[in-house]
Amino acid sequence: MKPVRWGVLGAARFAREHMAPAIHAAEGAELAALATSDPAKAEGFRAFCPGIAVHSSYEALLADPSIDAVYIPLPNHLHVEWTLKALAAGKHVLTEKPIAMKAREIDQIIGARDRTGLLAAEAYMIVHHPQWQRAKEWLAAGEIGTLVHADVAFSFNLTDMGNIRMKPETGGGSLRDIGVYTFGSMRFVTGAEPVDISARIHRDNGVDTFAQVAATMEGPNGRFTYGSMTSMRMYNRQVATFQGTEGMIRLEGGPFNANVNDLAEVELHQNGNRVIVERFPTANHYKLQVEAFGRSVRTGAAYPCPLEFVRGTQAMMDRVYDVAVEI
Repeated sequence: MKPVRWGVLGAARFAREHMAPAIHAAEGAELAALATSDPAKAEGFRAFCPGIAVHSSYEALLADPSIDAVYIPLPNHLHVEWTLKALAAGKHVLTEKPIAMKAREIDQIIGARDRTGLLAAEAYMIVHHPQWQRAKEWLAAGEIGTLVHADVAFSFNLTDMGNIRMKPETGGGSLRDIGVYTFGSMRFVTGAEPVDISARIHRDNGVDTFAQVAATMEGPNGRFTYGSMTSMRMYNRQVATFQGTEGMIRLEGGPFNANVNDLAEVELHQNGNRVIVERFPTANHYKLQVEAFGRSVRTGAAYPCPLEFVRGTQAMMDRVYDVAVEI
């Protein structure tokens, strides 16, 4: 089959360092075009993809008939607008997380996706990584018995107050930036949704830089308790634990930035001091995400992370903001 020809809307650093190289390396994909009004920013993309075409505006790239799909790494508050514009232009679209600021906004994208027959998805890459898929498999197989409690933490120390993550007007804050991981990873592994939620939030510069969430969740494994901690003002930490009556699944070191902060691995702890550790030193979840997207575009296969799943994570985040107590 012909490869999916990709365009990138905007020369964001994350696109240059992670997603554009992943598109360039992915099987069945071709990095074909970039939209940026600053020609100097295109040079970082040409370093690994010399033949990339450069458009001076987002509109020009969307009007390019040779482009099949676009990746959108724009600031959070622009995601819905440009996702809808991409679909209206006849392009499949993969948009950075969070794809919307509110769950109800995702309904517009789902409607546009269904009307056009195109694929629209959030770039929620971790569900494509084998470490998270293994955790989901172990839980479903009953390897830890009945799930009793899950807790997920993600923190880093952002000292640049001018960073886009620190700007309320562009959708900054720890929950929108990394809460999508602490909430979404737990929902992906367990298939559960919140029954009740409580939260405490601390804000700096008008955005939440710390959020602590407690919830009762219900899913295929019954009810269990859940805790989430996100912070943009603390030392780096990434950990996810699923604790059951007969064992525990743990991902630690860097499960959300696989093979960056630490080696991607998942542990299964069971009675009798039995520990199974699976490591994935070469798996690139960005590349795997692009390949999964391409398979869905080319063959019509179901996409592993549909917008309906993404809406559930955003709905949980909306509830957290609604009930949170300021500290």
